[in-house]
Amino acid sequence: MALTVIVFYLFVRNRISIEIVSLLAIAIIAVGLYFYPMPHTQPTDGLSLAFSGFGHYALITICALMVMGRGLVVTGALEPAARFLGRIFKINLQLGLLFSLLIAFALSMGVNNTPVLVLLIPIFVTLAAKGAMPASKTLMPLNASSLLGGLATTIGTSTNILVVAIAIDLGMEPMGVFHFTPIVLLASLVALPYIWLIMPRMMRDNSPEKDEGQRWFTTRLRVPPGSNLIGKHFDEVVGMLPDDFRFEERPGGAFAAGQKLKVSGTHDALEDAIRVLQGQIAPGWVVDNVQREAQENREDIKVVEMVVTADSRLIGRTLATSGIADRYGVAVLGTHKPDRPLRFDEAKQVGGESRLGEGDVLLVMGLTHAINEFAEADSVLQLEGAREVPRRSKAWLAATIMGVSVGLASIGILPIAIASLGGAIIMFLTGCVKFDRVGRALSAQVIVLVAASIAIGRFVLDSGAAGWLGESLALGLQYLPPAGVLAAIMIFVTVLTNFASNATAATVGTPIAFAIATELGLPQEPLILAVLFGCNLCYATPIAYQTNMLIMAEGNYQFGDYVKTGVPLVLIMVVTLSFLLVTTYNM
Repeated sequence: MALTVIVFYLFVRNRISIEIVSLLAIAIIAVGLYFYPMPHTQPTDGLSLAFSGFGHYALITICALMVMGRGLVVTGALEPAARFLGRIFKINLQLGLLFSLLIAFALSMGVNNTPVLVLLIPIFVTLAAKGAMPASKTLMPLNASSLLGGLATTIGTSTNILVVAIAIDLGMEPMGVFHFTPIVLLASLVALPYIWLIMPRMMRDNSPEKDEGQRWFTTRLRVPPGSNLIGKHFDEVVGMLPDDFRFEERPGGAFAAGQKLKVSGTHDALEDAIRVLQGQIAPGWVVDNVQREAQENREDIKVVEMVVTADSRLIGRTLATSGIADRYGVAVLGTHKPDRPLRFDEAKQVGGESRLGEGDVLLVMGLTHAINEFAEADSVLQLEGAREVPRRSKAWLAATIMGVSVGLASIGILPIAIASLGGAIIMFLTGCVKFDRVGRALSAQVIVLVAASIAIGRFVLDSGAAGWLGESLALGLQYLPPAGVLAAIMIFVTVLTNFASNATAATVGTPIAFAIATELGLPQEPLILAVLFGCNLCYATPIAYQTNMLIMAEGNYQFGDYVKTGVPLVLIMVVTLSFLLVTTYNM
């Protein structure tokens, strides 16, 4: 118990990194139990307990889910869903968040909330990158809403199933899937306004700092034959375009095949616009050659910004006369001219195209070796922040793999650990995720924190600390009214959930609640439900539940963020649920 309190204090203080505190906790348990083993154990048993987290199925599950989430991102499989939610957020940010919270809540009632969060996390990270609400302000509320939805049915989480199973073994009547759903729905009417309106305002914008002066690139929009743009008028499409995109030349009539119009925008806006307009911003033959070579060599296509230096041969030439595509097999998607007085030879245009000058930035797409060859031969400097073009040819494959994995876990055919691990392996085998890039999907901080939390949870249970706390609780409950008994049981189980694990809380709390009901002459069912509800109030620490871990890296959260937003939500739910249980069961 002392170790748990100290570790929690250090996590909240955030003076020492979470990774260091986690490793120190593991080391203390390992060394302490080696020299001072628990009764009836060997010194090496302590080592096994301390390091068991690194091989635990929960950690494997979290890593596998991260890999599958990475597969959805790098293939662009979630772009349609992100665009749909993006349109709602564009109407109103608060409306978009509420709609998303309700989706997470509803899905989690029938589907384990872990795969629900796995599907939603990359969508909201993508939305944040495109200018919607920061991921740090959406992922925490989404996680809370999905946990709330999982609380509403007996199949919402694996913990619910465990509590009900233990209670039936102890002699209680079985519960149906929606046995206590009305109670949770009423409690949600109180909790959701906090999650929707208050929780996001309590979070900092943890997004990585961006360059506020994003470069605008000028290019030519080409209307290829067969495009849906043909025959439409400007006013029909302009409302669907991003805010940071504009037409520098407006067509006189309807769009026609082969038409070229000068446009400008940020990199992201250009990508979104050509997807909506079904146009091209580079010659089609160049793009086709790049894509074909990428498939043949099984390489990723990159988009990088490149600066024209003083000794480049490109100075004074236009893109058309530079021969970049023919020489190097790369496509220039747009050009950015910095604010500076133009020299005469730069201002002079050739065929409507301005000449390149020193300091101009080119947005270049191609394979790594071709981009490097271009940079070296033509004296252009690559800037940091190169992006990989999504492998959209594998988008449906990645979505199918994720869908099958989630489906098998949701309907109980396979445990989530097996389904997610199998899905991650198939992602590797099919090339949706490349094995040498897997480090980008995983978070070392989360891995070490999960391992430490598992070790601490086992230590709390095996040392008898959890049982001792339960016995102490039972001694004082006889003096409390029924609502106080329910609240105390819920708080006790919630503490175990947030510091050990919900499985530990269910295993320890259910028999205690059953015994307390018998001793105090109270109905058993509301006390068992108090345990079930408490096991799901895992909002206050990242180690309480695996979805808390999943959002930690993506939202760039600190331990204290969970405490700050989670403790008020726990208190709201304890008070509300205790009142509803007393009212429902006439206690």
